Amino acid sequence: MIEVKFVRLFIAINFENEMINKLVGLRDDLQETSSCGRFSLPENLHLTLAFLGECDDKQTAAAKAAMEKTTLGPFDLVIDHIGRFKRDGGDIWWAGVQENKSLLDLQQKLSAELRKNGFRLENRKYSPHITLGREVETSAKPRPIEQLGETVSKIDLMKSERINGKLTYTSIYRCGKRVTPIVVEPYNPKWATEFEKIRSYLLSKKRGHFLFEKHRN
Repeated sequence: MIEVKFVRLFIAINFENEMINKLVGLRDDLQETSSCGRFSLPENLHLTLAFLGECDDKQTAAAKAAMEKTTLGPFDLVIDHIGRFKRDGGDIWWAGVQENKSLLDLQQKLSAELRKNGFRLENRKYSPHITLGREVETSAKPRPIEQLGETVSKIDLMKSERINGKLTYTSIYRCGKRVTPIVVEPYNPKWATEFEKIRSYLLSKKRGHFLFEKHRN
């Protein structure tokens, strides 16, 4: 009998290192004012788009197909406040995303494709956030923060597992592409001088080689 393997999956937006470092700063500020809590590791900071739960190979393939059918154009995402979900035994604290039509459209299109492929998703309103800590007891209050921004151009299918007791998230599939800005340096008049030096040097080497060959022959 063939054993069916299941993996716990979700689809998310992962961030570049600069944004991760800023989110870690928010997490550290929260931790300093807290008496207890389980705080997110830097590598686990992400923005969930859809939670899929336990999936077999067929469902994993269906999730990838749904991602491929979801149009993803680059858009700017802004984090501008800190909030919490009240819970018994400690609250869930998070960094909140500024209202963003492109993000909501992406999440809705992705959810629609996932449902077409047989996934049962939560029907509650999507509330985009990045979890900073769970079971947190703190004197901090929800508040606006200085805006943090990043251009989003890719989404990841993430596997969730515990490795040696540590909660670990790993990307197993990605759609989209990395957006790296092209920096065009303005013209510098010194370039002409440097170019002429190089040109003169090369011509002198060529002339020297020609004289050497002529003398040898």
